[in-house]
Amino acid sequence: MTKLSVNINKFATLRNSRGGSNPDVVKAAMDAEAFGANGVTVHPRPDERHIRYADVRAIRPLITTEFNIEGNCQEQKFIDLVLEVKPHQVTLVPDALGQITSNHGWDTLRHADYLREIIGVFKAAGIRTSIFVDPVINMINGAAETGTDRVELYTEPYAVHFALDREAAVAPFTAAAKRAHELGLGINAGHDLDLQNLQFFARNVPHLAEVSIGHALVCDALYYGYENTIQLYLRQLK
Repeated sequence: MTKLSVNINKFATLRNSRGGSNPDVVKAAMDAEAFGANGVTVHPRPDERHIRYADVRAIRPLITTEFNIEGNCQEQKFIDLVLEVKPHQVTLVPDALGQITSNHGWDTLRHADYLREIIGVFKAAGIRTSIFVDPVINMINGAAETGTDRVELYTEPYAVHFALDREAAVAPFTAAAKRAHELGLGINAGHDLDLQNLQFFARNVPHLAEVSIGHALVCDALYYGYENTIQLYLRQLK
């Protein structure tokens, strides 16, 4: 079964809006595991507008499934944090400074030399690497040349077009996943996956190892409850 990693950034956004420690981000990470999630994802940014670097350090020793840190590897602060806490997986995202949310994958051809170098740094530390990519065959081919272990398919285009034509929306992702598998890459996915579009995606994208879901899952939890929502998402993946 495809694994579910819960991105807890939005818990931190809510906490930071009032200060203090409510909701407790560390507890949100531990509860995600207790409620059945296969892992926890965090995405610290330089301004710490949601997950703080101190949160990452506090959460890491408590995770018993999988800890995935996403972020911009062009920021030395991020590199230092990852090498310090040694998550199970680091997902490299080409965010610009101040970007609200990730909105594109790496150009793995243009940035091949840089990616090869930084991936080597993380892999030398024993950390599995994944790079954020668009579902474009050339980008998948380029990713394989960087030495990465996995790719994470950027799924916002799928989510946007799902209601209009789900078959057409998923087709590039099916092809990208098949090509990644042929090249020996593991396949993750994330961004705007939700209870409406997740099951179709998982059934039509072969070899899907893991999905990372945060915004939609936390929004659903407001209505359905956190534990129940995690179970609802897991059901879509079975």
